[in-house]
Amino acid sequence: MTLRINGEMRDFDGPLLLADLVAKLGMKQDRVAIELNRNIAPREQWNAIQLADGDQLEIVQFVGGGHWELKAQEPLRRNSSSHL
Repeated sequence: MTLRINGEMRDFDGPLLLADLVAKLGMKQDRVAIELNRNIAPREQWNAIQLADGDQLEIVQFVGGGHWELKAQEPLRRNSSSHL
């Protein structure tokens, strides 16, 4: 089965559930958002979503870095030692 992931064509053995794809890609489910064929795929449904040949996915993986500080009477600001 061929899937387009973030614009790149990738081949996988099918059948394949969305949750299984995330695992195959080595991503953590709680740090990923997925759009499947232009629709957001709710994480709680990933174990039931069967992928099909030609499906198009956009996958965004969240990464951490730095930390946020909150001081009384000041807006939330990013610590200057963090990098983006």
